[in-house]
Amino acid sequence: MKITYASKRQDVTSDFVAAAERKLKKFDRFFKEDATALIKTDKKKNGESVELTISCGGTLYRSEKRAETMNNALDETIEAILRQIRKNKTRLEKKLKEGAFVPVPEEDAAEEVEEHPEFKVRTKSFPVKPMSTEDAILQMLLLEHDFFLFCNPDTGALNVVYRRADGDYGLIVPD
Repeated sequence: MKITYASKRQDVTSDFVAAAERKLKKFDRFFKEDATALIKTDKKKNGESVELTISCGGTLYRSEKRAETMNNALDETIEAILRQIRKNKTRLEKKLKEGAFVPVPEEDAAEEVEEHPEFKVRTKSFPVKPMSTEDAILQMLLLEHDFFLFCNPDTGALNVVYRRADGDYGLIVPD
């Protein structure tokens, strides 16, 4: 697994890099060698945060946690992604057998911040891939988001799946 580090307001120490590489070996049994991991660290008022994003075969696994130290936050993010994989194990195995995780070149998501007089708008772009509603819900769960934008392969239109307050899922389709 290729690991990339990014940090804000602090330096990534060689001890942290060594610990991260050792701890990420847990994922070798789940992912192929072409998997990539991005570890973002940030020092905040109430501790330090670590965001871990793993990309493998077009599927993203993401978790962000805060703790007193970077190592503790890293442990929590790794455990969160392991929980995601265990929770969705049946769905993920089914998709692997069907060949749904065909490796695709990783496309970097670009983030920009635009300043407005009254509020900040954070713009994020990402590749919108054709996928079924079930695949979109799975991707939303793996990213720990409340909604997910995807292209419906049957209609070619952009759709949004989201988590409802009652725990079910909703689908927004254009007219």
